Amino acid sequence: MSDRVFVSNLCLHGFHGLYPEETRLGQKFYFDIECDLDLAPAALSDDYEKAVGYDTLCNIAREVSNAGPYKLIETLAHRVAEAVLERFYIVNQVVVRVRKPSAPMPDNFDAVGVEIRRRRRRRIGLSLGSNMGNKVANIETALSLLRTENVIEFEAISKFYRTAPWGLEDQDWFVNACAIGWTTLTPQDVLKAFKRVEFHVGRVPTLRWGPRAIDIDILFIDDVEIEGPELTLPHREMFNRAFVLVPLAEIAADRTVGGRRIGDQVARLYLKPGEVEPLAD
Repeated sequence: MSDRVFVSNLCLHGFHGLYPEETRLGQKFYFDIECDLDLAPAALSDDYEKAVGYDTLCNIAREVSNAGPYKLIETLAHRVAEAVLERFYIVNQVVVRVRKPSAPMPDNFDAVGVEIRRRRRRRIGLSLGSNMGNKVANIETALSLLRTENVIEFEAISKFYRTAPWGLEDQDWFVNACAIGWTTLTPQDVLKAFKRVEFHVGRVPTLRWGPRAIDIDILFIDDVEIEGPELTLPHREMFNRAFVLVPLAEIAADRTVGGRRIGDQVARLYLKPGEVEPLAD
C-alpha cells in the first residue's frame, strides 16, 4: 500500500541563487512536497499523531529556506527532503519540487525548477533456507537475484549451515543462511519481491513447514512493527528457531530486535547434536 500526502504551491520568499540580484533582492520560490506512506493507521484510528501534518511540511520548508541562503535550489530541495524523512519516520519516499518563476535567464521561461526524490533506507534482516535440489545453489541464486533486482544492498551474509528440519521433521535436512543489509522498499514491497524470487528459484505450494526449493523470510526491518495476515514484523518465530538465530548472531550479534539482543538469545539456546552446524566446504 502506498498512500500520499502532499502540499502544492507553497510560496516562500528567499535570497537563494547564484546572481547578485537574487541574493540581494530575494525572490519567490514555490514548493511542492509529496510523501508516500501508509495512511491506514491514521485513517483507522482517526489519530492526528499517526498522520503527516500539512502544517509541519510547510514549516519544514520554511525553516530550511530560512537557514540559507543557498546558491543552488538543488541544495534547498535536497535539505527539505532529508528534513521530512528525519521528521516523519512513517514516510517511505518524499518528492520535493522547487520552482522559481523569476529566474534571471536570457531566454523566456515561465519557470525553472528541480525535483528531488528521496527514499528511506532501512536496515533489514532476512533468513534463507532450502532442502530440495541443489540447496546451496538455490540460496546463492536467491541472494544474487535480490542483489541484481535492487531489493537489498547487502552488508553481511552468514556462512551456510546444515540444519535439522523444523515444524515437520519427516523431510530432508536444510541449508540455511541469514543476511543483513539495506532496503529502500516498503515492507510490503519487500515481501512481494521475496515471493517473486522464490517463484523464480522454483518454490511451489506445499505443506506448511514442508520441503521447499527456497524459503525467504523477513526477520526485521529497522524497528518497524506490523501485525497482519500476510506479514508480521519482527518475525514472530525468529527467537524460537535455532536455524535463524545461529547464523544471524554470526553477523549481527549486537543487533536488538523487539528489545532482545540477538547474541543473548543465542546464548540461551540448547542445541541438539546436528541441529545447526556449519556446512562442510
